Amino acid sequence: MAEAKISASKELEAKATVAEPKYDYDLIIVGGGPGGEKAAAQAAYFKHKVALIEEHTAMGGACINWGTLASKTLRESALFLSGFRTRQLGEGMDVSFKADVNLSNFMHRQKMVQSRMQERAHANMDAPWHNVNRIHARGTLADKNTVICKSADGKEQRLTTKYILISTGSVPARPPNIPFNDANVFDSTTVLEMRQVPKSMIVVGGGVIGSEYACLFNALGVETYLVHPKGRALDSLLDAEIGEIFMKRMEDAGIKLLMNDSVESCVLDGSKVKTKLKSGKEIVTETMLYALGRSGCTKGLGLEALGIPVGKYGHIEKVDPISYQTTVSNIYAAGDVIGAPALASTSMEQGRLAMCHAFNLKYKTRLAPILPAGIYTIPEISQVGLTEQDCRKAGIPYVVGKDVFGKHGRGQIIGDTEGMIKLIFNALDGKLIGCHVIGEIASELVHIGMACLQFEGDIEFFISTCFNYPTLSDVYKYAAYDALAKLNKIRDAATAKANEMAGPAIR
Repeated sequence: MAEAKISASKELEAKATVAEPKYDYDLIIVGGGPGGEKAAAQAAYFKHKVALIEEHTAMGGACINWGTLASKTLRESALFLSGFRTRQLGEGMDVSFKADVNLSNFMHRQKMVQSRMQERAHANMDAPWHNVNRIHARGTLADKNTVICKSADGKEQRLTTKYILISTGSVPARPPNIPFNDANVFDSTTVLEMRQVPKSMIVVGGGVIGSEYACLFNALGVETYLVHPKGRALDSLLDAEIGEIFMKRMEDAGIKLLMNDSVESCVLDGSKVKTKLKSGKEIVTETMLYALGRSGCTKGLGLEALGIPVGKYGHIEKVDPISYQTTVSNIYAAGDVIGAPALASTSMEQGRLAMCHAFNLKYKTRLAPILPAGIYTIPEISQVGLTEQDCRKAGIPYVVGKDVFGKHGRGQIIGDTEGMIKLIFNALDGKLIGCHVIGEIASELVHIGMACLQFEGDIEFFISTCFNYPTLSDVYKYAAYDALAKLNKIRDAATAKANEMAGPAIR
């Protein structure tokens, strides 16, 4: 009996000491965009051996190279070179400045910012406290612990790893009926390679990318058409009132809006682009920007063979919304490749959270429940929390308070008199439930509202806070006063009704 116990004990001891398979890396990341970079830094900081595989010559993904930073930098260049900023301040002044807008000076700052941010991303990976091995190659998953790296010269290497993160991002949709080329029919990536600033452009798609570029090129004096299949640009994203204001601002700026319409056919006629819409209208322009939809960049990764489901538009499906694990437990996915919200900010957090789960790092356990959205159109738009239509759909009683920049000193100083802050409060307890800003630095201003939402603050926060003067932040206080007057009416009515139901006092 004693011998049997000793034998069983030794067997258990032997099983316990079986070594974990030896891998080349603790983590391999495929894709060097925002999610991949921050995930690599997160894991490497905690002493895990990390390799990051990126097919492009530089890190940054669409965020740095083709999308977020590129388009936002071009927006600022357009505002400067077109004289837009000067026109804002032109009231009562002799203003005649307008730069010669050519492709060289238009693209110069974008390329400079892009280069600097690429260098920052590379330095982050190369820092001694990270020491991430950057590999310039295309990564393919051979199995759940093996990644094949294929470089541009055809050489391959097989690397093994305990964990894998897929952060390959997304690519613009390219339907077969659109004659894409490098001269005058672009998507949101190739538009950065255009050879000259055109005289006219048709933008297909009134989502974030299409709306931003339509405003940008219009500011440069390009005759701009915007085609969108819904009744309003940014239709599903914005509070309806903000959306209507944005539509009017675009129309006032000269953008020709073609809503509830879509492309039936598009052909090249010499140097012109002829676009026939389903409404029967035919638009002839020098260029087209097709910006309707994006697909997850998963082709050729080998996911299907591993049993990781990929949707119709290439996005990885069934990804856990907290851990970012795929259906294969040691493989994670983050960023645009998993679909909405597909923002650089959320991609970074998803990458970090995935690594916290994989390596059991306890300090970060979930994505922030309240996420802001910034849209860099002209005017800029940003929002966080609920819209009016969200409140109506959920049956939440609410009041709205709003005020425009032009009523305040800073709005007059900078020349943006039409900007607005709109606040939505729960009518029962006065808590802030939505914040919407349209106008200069909207994407910065919205964070005040977001902070209040984060700590579940109410209208008293804005009423009692002392903001610098003159600032646009001070507009919050007066938007809150507007809402307070409505809340007080509701409260007074409720008190009167309660007194009426209680009947006369017993004496």
